[in-house]
Amino acid sequence: MKTAILSFDVEEFDMPFEYGGKPSMEEQIATSVTGLKSVLSILEKYEATATFYCTGVFALSQRDRIRAVSQIHEVASHNYYHSSHMTEDLQASKQVLEDITQKDVRGFRMPRMAPVSDADLLAAGYIYNASYNPTYLPGRYDYRHIPRSVFQQNGLIHVPASVSPKWRLPLFWIAFHNYPLSYFFYLCKKVAEADGYLHLYFHPWEFTDYTDLPNGAKYPFYLHRNNGHKMQERFNLLMAFLQREGFVFRTTSWLIEQPYLFPERALKNA
Repeated sequence: MKTAILSFDVEEFDMPFEYGGKPSMEEQIATSVTGLKSVLSILEKYEATATFYCTGVFALSQRDRIRAVSQIHEVASHNYYHSSHMTEDLQASKQVLEDITQKDVRGFRMPRMAPVSDADLLAAGYIYNASYNPTYLPGRYDYRHIPRSVFQQNGLIHVPASVSPKWRLPLFWIAFHNYPLSYFFYLCKKVAEADGYLHLYFHPWEFTDYTDLPNGAKYPFYLHRNNGHKMQERFNLLMAFLQREGFVFRTTSWLIEQPYLFPERALKNA
């Protein structure tokens, strides 16, 4: 059985600051809320569960919404703030999310897939880290030395984003906006054949017309191609493709609990 792990980074939409924009915090939250509504509607249509990595700032501004999300999907941490980090933020964001959802928060993803200490994550109480995109992105990171699929390191489980088996072509959100859909679907099939599962990540704000917002940002073409309604259409096509191919939609926590991944952990917990 093939498994699709869909994940979404739910954050204050601060990307405009990287390109000359100056949105207010209210505008940042509102953009992500609009996109989140679209994401949840599409997931409901396909009866799919997913993992939502949420910042503490966004969660505190949308308590009822995040609590409702947690009733169906997994809620994990996306740090406390999206644009800054201190070690104590790891525990603070986890606590905020657990207070709101009344559920254990097991996973973490660092904004912009930035490095984060295994020891710090374990000390804060996390079980897994989904902060690796095991490919090369000029100006961002080079994680080509990282294993392509789930692995354990220093007692922490890591769930990298999916990349193609041979050339490590990324399947993250920018790729989804810019690859021809037929090629993206082909890579999805190849990853599933190699790994037994597919792990994709997106952002709610991609599902909005964020490039039309009057905040002064000038985005590169590859960042605003196929956003908004086009993104909603493409994502619907992706969901329909995954369904046709027999994928079952699961959360990240479900994936790391599978005994075939870490037999030693399964025996220990038996």
